[in-house]
Amino acid sequence: MEPTSLRLSARTPEDLAAFVPLALGFVPERSVVLVSIGPPDGMNARVTLPQDPDDVDDVVEALLRPVLRHGVREVVVVVYDDDTTVADEAAWSLHEELTAAGVRVRDVLRVHDQHWYAVLPGAPLAAYQGVPFSLDSHPFTAQGVLDGRVTHPSREALRATIATDADGVDRAAPALAGATALPACGLAALVRRHLGTGSRFSDAELAAVAVSLRSGHLRDEAWVWLGRPEARGAVELWSDAVRRLPTTHVAGAAAVLGFCAWLLGDGALAWCAIDRCHEAEPSHPLADLVAQLLDSATSPAQWDVLRPRLTTSGDPAA
Repeated sequence: MEPTSLRLSARTPEDLAAFVPLALGFVPERSVVLVSIGPPDGMNARVTLPQDPDDVDDVVEALLRPVLRHGVREVVVVVYDDDTTVADEAAWSLHEELTAAGVRVRDVLRVHDQHWYAVLPGAPLAAYQGVPFSLDSHPFTAQGVLDGRVTHPSREALRATIATDADGVDRAAPALAGATALPACGLAALVRRHLGTGSRFSDAELAAVAVSLRSGHLRDEAWVWLGRPEARGAVELWSDAVRRLPTTHVAGAAAVLGFCAWLLGDGALAWCAIDRCHEAEPSHPLADLVAQLLDSATSPAQWDVLRPRLTTSGDPAA
């Protein structure tokens, strides 16, 4: 998904190698990343490389489907891996299928250990042997820092930002024991107040919120009214909530965080939140909805169009 409030022009392979971690929020490993070029709205997608070459077709399908759905006409493919059979098979299979579908593949690169490698024919010999680059000193990285964007060294490091805070869980535990759900409109009012002040739920509030999120109609108060201007504050609020809740109570908050991260344009964090939700509750309606938005590479810029359809069809997350 397109990073919000940040527009960069990538003109060289080094630029592309620096852009991808900034767009995803972490430095990929064993991944295939597809970056669209030009209109329609920008789309970035990542799929983990499989261990078995026979599973490469699943990677190609996962990336080709949203490209065709959104009418993308031109892309760049970046493979993150050492020089393996699977990486080579994925790169060429994706190139072949995209080309056959009428999508122009501007370039295919392989990135590993702070080097980029050319894949397509016609590049200078040195490009196939590996060209070093510095992610830390690239202007894109500096611009990302200036824009307040954090690039984590790995997906696991990003996931750790919403991992359980044992001390926070211990502090919230007594309130959870006797908590009851908030009244109708209470959750929406509480969330609005904290977003307005930039504050966090107290332990007592968090307990009531966690119980309220188990009810579909109350849970919807936490997210259906949000717009993109509120997304960053909502991500901070719900990230804190997820860290402070035990597994028995975290599913609803993690699902709401997943939606807020999608709305912000942070697909990687959204997936991490959905994973946390599904670890606690393998089938969760809101988490499943967000997963569909992510799988289809639906842009958060479409939220104003999607919201009326969801809110007039009963349970939005059903």
